[in-house]
Amino acid sequence: MAVYTPVSAELLAAFLARYDVGELVSSKGIAEGVENTNYLVDTTTDRFILTLYEKRVEGGDLPYFMDLLDHLAARGNPVPPAIKDRDGVSIQMLEGRPACLIQFLPGVSVTHPTPAQAFAAGQAMGRMHAAFADFAAVRANSMGVATWQPLLERCGADLDTIAPGLHAEASAMLDTVLLDWPRDLPTATIHADLFPDNVLMRGDQVSGLIDFYFACTDIRAFDVAILHTAWSFDAEGRSIDRAVGDALIEGYDATFGLSGAERAQLGTLAKGACLRFFLSRAWDWLNTPADALVTRKDPLAYLRRYQTYATDDLFT
Repeated sequence: MAVYTPVSAELLAAFLARYDVGELVSSKGIAEGVENTNYLVDTTTDRFILTLYEKRVEGGDLPYFMDLLDHLAARGNPVPPAIKDRDGVSIQMLEGRPACLIQFLPGVSVTHPTPAQAFAAGQAMGRMHAAFADFAAVRANSMGVATWQPLLERCGADLDTIAPGLHAEASAMLDTVLLDWPRDLPTATIHADLFPDNVLMRGDQVSGLIDFYFACTDIRAFDVAILHTAWSFDAEGRSIDRAVGDALIEGYDATFGLSGAERAQLGTLAKGACLRFFLSRAWDWLNTPADALVTRKDPLAYLRRYQTYATDDLFT
């Protein structure tokens, strides 16, 4: 989450008047994340998240995301559906951006997950994958393996301003992953971004899964690999908590499970996940507007994760 587009109190109050949600009490920009503009909105009746879609989220993809959330919610998954206005419309325009008012879910995003919390997150992903079994819509992965080489080329030699020799190092890593990338694993709808800040916890239980704006059709086990890279390391990617990583896989196995072929490819999929987030973070690091209320994320944290997966088999 982030704030790229300011929304005045007067404009927000007029926007809320389309809904049966009470009157505006307060709003606050949310700085975490890098994709969309987000506000925490309190009204006289409830609390909501206002999201304005920017950057990588195409307006034409929003019906897919809204249908996906409705599908998961109908099957008991803890996800926040968009609120419809009095005319039954959930996707609006605000300050020239597509916008949605989204139900607020209680809970906190943990910074240092415990194995018990990781087990619950793995279970939640398994239940989500099971619920996707009859979700028919298809969306290509906008940050999938086919996009990594072009993104590396767009970053170009500017990568070396982040760290000396970074462009050559990233190129070599990408060559390795592309050579080894699996082509025959099952594909399905995946979240593709289930970081700890996209999972709300109440104690050791998952109370919410949020931010589905990278959801797509891709290798299903890639979602598990992304989860492992995001939860198992410290923020700088310097140390790994193997108990947390193992608990994620155990939780997933408890509700859905990996085949032998999927498990055998988790190392390569995890290295691919590291490259995907290294490249997107590097691009954002180089191109985030100076006046944006947004917390840039260190791309090198994912370079260090890659190096761990390259030197240690964490899945046997």
